[in-house]
Amino acid sequence: MGAGRKLVIVESPAKARTIAGYLGEGYDVEASVGHIRDLPQPSELPADMKKGPFGKFAVDVDNGFVPYYVVDPDKRKKVSELKKLLKDSDELYLATDEDREGEAIAWHLLQELKPKVPVKRMVFHEITREAIQRALQSTRDLDDRLVDAQETRRILDRLYGYEVSPVLWRKVRQGLSAGRVQSVATRLVVERERERMAFVAADYWDVTGTFAVEDATQPAFSARLTGVGGRRVASGRDFDDRGRLRGGDVVHLDEAAAHALVAGLDEAAWSVASLETKPYTRRPAAPFTTSTLQQEASRKLRMSSRQTMRTAQTLYENGYITYMRTDSPALSSQAIDAARRQASELYGPEYIPDAARVYTSKAKGAQEAHEAIRPAGDHFRTPAQVAREITGDQFRLYELIWKRTVASQMADARGQTASVRIAATATPTAGTSVGDAPVETVFSASGTVITFRGFLAAYEEGRDVSRYEDDAAEGASGEKGESRLPTMAEGDTLTARDLAADGHRTSPPPRYTEASLVKALEERGIGRPSTYAATISVILDRGYVTSRGQALVPSWLAFAVTRLLEENFDRLVDYDFTASMEEDLDLIASGEKERSDWLAQFYFGDPALPGEGEGLRDLVANLGEIDAREVNSIEIGDGLTLRVGRYGPYLEDANVLGEDGNPRRASVPDDLAPDELTVEKARELMETQPEGDLVLGEDPSTGTTIVAKNGRYGPYVTELLPEPELDPSLSAAARKKALAAAPKPRTASLFKSMSLQTVTLDDALKLLSLPRVVGVDPESGTEITAQNGRYGPYLKKGTDSRTLASEEALFTTTLEEALAIYAQPKRGRGATAAPPLRELGDDPTSGKPIVVKEGRFGAYVTDGETNRTLPRDVTPESITREQAVELLAEKRAQGPAKKKTPARRTTTRTKAATKK
Repeated sequence: MGAGRKLVIVESPAKARTIAGYLGEGYDVEASVGHIRDLPQPSELPADMKKGPFGKFAVDVDNGFVPYYVVDPDKRKKVSELKKLLKDSDELYLATDEDREGEAIAWHLLQELKPKVPVKRMVFHEITREAIQRALQSTRDLDDRLVDAQETRRILDRLYGYEVSPVLWRKVRQGLSAGRVQSVATRLVVERERERMAFVAADYWDVTGTFAVEDATQPAFSARLTGVGGRRVASGRDFDDRGRLRGGDVVHLDEAAAHALVAGLDEAAWSVASLETKPYTRRPAAPFTTSTLQQEASRKLRMSSRQTMRTAQTLYENGYITYMRTDSPALSSQAIDAARRQASELYGPEYIPDAARVYTSKAKGAQEAHEAIRPAGDHFRTPAQVAREITGDQFRLYELIWKRTVASQMADARGQTASVRIAATATPTAGTSVGDAPVETVFSASGTVITFRGFLAAYEEGRDVSRYEDDAAEGASGEKGESRLPTMAEGDTLTARDLAADGHRTSPPPRYTEASLVKALEERGIGRPSTYAATISVILDRGYVTSRGQALVPSWLAFAVTRLLEENFDRLVDYDFTASMEEDLDLIASGEKERSDWLAQFYFGDPALPGEGEGLRDLVANLGEIDAREVNSIEIGDGLTLRVGRYGPYLEDANVLGEDGNPRRASVPDDLAPDELTVEKARELMETQPEGDLVLGEDPSTGTTIVAKNGRYGPYVTELLPEPELDPSLSAAARKKALAAAPKPRTASLFKSMSLQTVTLDDALKLLSLPRVVGVDPESGTEITAQNGRYGPYLKKGTDSRTLASEEALFTTTLEEALAIYAQPKRGRGATAAPPLRELGDDPTSGKPIVVKEGRFGAYVTDGETNRTLPRDVTPESITREQAVELLAEKRAQGPAKKKTPARRTTTRTKAATKK
C-alpha cells in the first residue's frame, strides 16, 4: 500500500462497496460489520474480575456506572485487519451512520484502534457521489453527547434486564427476558386482549334504502336511518364495551322495531329535509419518518417492521434512499426542489402549490438535524428508472417512498362534500319499542366529489382498520372514497325503494397490528422509532406474541409475565414512567442531564422522594414472596382456571376431581387465542379430552393392556403392568430399591399427526416398538436404530445421530437409506445435507453456486464455503441473488466465530476518557 492513503471505516460491506465506488484511488473503504465491542456476559469476564465491581453487570454501578468493554470474539480478526490497514494510512475517516448507534460504533473504533494519524468524523444521510464529496469537505469531531446517549441506553437495558429477567426465570419460565420497551409493548398487546376477553357484544338494528330524485338521469343513492321521533338512532359507537348504551337520548332499535318501521314506511312520502354543501380539501401526508414508513409498509405492502427496516437499509446502503432511521419529516431545499420539479413534469404545473410545503416533527425528542426518508440525490429517479436494478421488496418499498415524497410537495385535493337529510312519516305496527303512533323518521347520506385530485394523483395514505367503519356517521368526510349525490334542493320530493332492516353486532377493540402498535408506542413517547422493529421482533421471537394474519395475538405466557411485572414492578411497565425515561435520555443526549447521576437515581433511588424514589436495586431486593402459581393463573369462570405451565397452558376444573384426587386438566391448543377461550369453549376442551386411561386393547405378544393418556408432556401411549409382588417385611429403603429394579412399562409419545381421539391399538403398538433396528453398518458392524427423541425423529449409530425428515420415516427408512444419510456430512445436531430449496447463481467472491438450504435452525444460504441463516423476514421463496450475495459477504467479513475467554486488553469508559 502506497503512502498518502486514507482509511474510511463504515458499518456494512454493502455500504463500503457503494462508497468505494465514489471515492476512487487513494481511499481504502472497509466495514466494521456493526459494533466491534460490547458489554460481555458476566460469565465471560476474566476470572479475577468476576468477584469485583464488574462481576454482576460488566458495569461498575458503585463508581459512576463505568462500563467494561471487550472486543467481540468474532470481531477480533476484523479489528486486526483494520489496525494493519491503519498502519499504512495517513488519515482515518470514521463514516458510520450519523445517529446514536453510528456515533457509538465510531467511538469504539477510535478506542480500540488508537490511531496516531488525524481522525475525522464523516457523516452523510444519503450515499450519492455528491453527498459523499460534500461529506469529505465538511467533517467534524466525534459527538460525545451522542455517545453518552447510546451508552446510557445500553447500561440501562443491562441493569433492567439483568435484575428483572431472573425473577421471570424463577417464577414463570427459564429463558424469558424483560426489557425497558419490550415489556411495555407486550403489556399493550395483553391489555388489548384483556379488553377483548371482557367485551360484551350488543345487538342493534337500523334501516337502509335506495333513493332517487324525479330526474331519471341523476344517480340513485343509498341512505341510512339516523333519527326516529327527533332522537338519534343508536349505532355501534353508542355502546360501551359491556354492551350498554353510553347515553340515554338515543333510540335503540331491535329487530321487531326495525321491521315495524320498514312496514310503516311502505306508503310514506319522502322529501329533502336539509341539504348542506361545503368545500372539501385534503392535504398530503408528510414525507416518511422511520415510524410512518413502518406503519405504511405494513398497511400497503404487508411487510413486517423488521422486513421494512432491513429492506430500507439495503436501499440506503446501495444509494437509492436517504438514511432510514429518522424522526424528522423535513426535506432539504434540494429535495423539495426535486420533488416539485418531478411532480410538475409528471402531472403538470397546476399540481404543485405556489409555495413549497415545510414539515416539522411533532414527536418528543425529534432529531430535526436528520432529514425525512426520501429518494436519494438532488434529482429523484422514478420507479421505472430503477426497475431494472432492484426487484421484489426493494422495488415496492422504493416506489412507496418515491410516491410519498413527491406527493408531499403537491397541491391539495379539492372538491365538494354534500350531506342530505331525508324525512318521512312512518306508521309502525303495534307492539314494538317505537309504538304504533305516526313518527317522523330521518335518513342521512353524504357524498364527496373530487373536482381536482391534486396529490391523490400520485399517492393516498393508508388507514388502519376502524372499529366503527360500518357505522352510519353523518357528515362523513369522504375518506372511504369518492361518492356522488344527485342534484337536489331542500323540499324536493324523492322516491324510495329497497327499504330493509339490517341487524348489527358491536365488535371488540381490534387487536394491534405491527402498524398500529408502532403508532401507539410513538404516540405515548415509549422508546424511539428506530428501535420499534427490533422491539416487535423480540416479543415475537420470545413467544410473547404471535401473528394471526396482520393481528398481534398475545400468548398466555405474555399474560403471566405481564401480571408479574404489573404486580411487582408496576413502575417499570407504567406507560408514563417509561415515556419520562425516554425524555430523560434525550436530555442526556442534549447535555442537559448528567448520565451517571441519572443512572444512580434509577438504580439506587432518590431519598428525596419517599415512597416514589425507590430504585431498581431495592425494588428487586424487597420483592417479598411471589406466588408463582397465582401469577401463572388466569380465571376463566365457573370454576375453570387456565394455568401457564412449564410445557404450555392447560385448564383446571376445580369442580371435577380426577382419579388422582387433583382437579381435572385439559391442554389448550396453541392456535386458540385468549379471547376465544370462553367458559363454553373451556368446557368443550374438558369434555373432548378423555379423563384417565383410554383403553386401546391388549398387546397380543405380551397380553398387557395398552392405554392412551394425556400427560404433562402431551398425549402418549403406555402399557399397564401388574403391580410387583414385594415381601411385606422389606424396609422402606429396600422396598424403594426393589421397586426401582422392577420392570418399567413401555411408553411412547404420540406423533404430531395423531390425537387421543383417533389413536388406535395398531398405532400404539407401532409406537411402543420403537426404537426400531434398521440394520447393521457393514463397515463398522455397528447397529443403526431409528428413535424418537426430544428433538424429533433420528437415526443412531453408536454415538453418531442424524435427523430424520419426518416421524413416519421412523418406520419406513431402510438400511440403504440410512447408510446414504450417514454418507452425507453431518450438519448441526443430527441435521443432514438436503437437496437445495433454490439455486440463485454464482457468488462473485467465491465463484461457486449459491443455494438455499433447510437447516436445523431454519433456511440458510451457502456457497459451499460460507453459510448464513436467512433473516426472519426473508423467505426461501422471496430472497434474491443480490440479497444472498450481501448476506454471505457480511458473514465473511465477520470472520470465524471463536469461543475464547475475552482478552484482558479491554477498556472501561469514564467521562474523562470520552472527551478526546
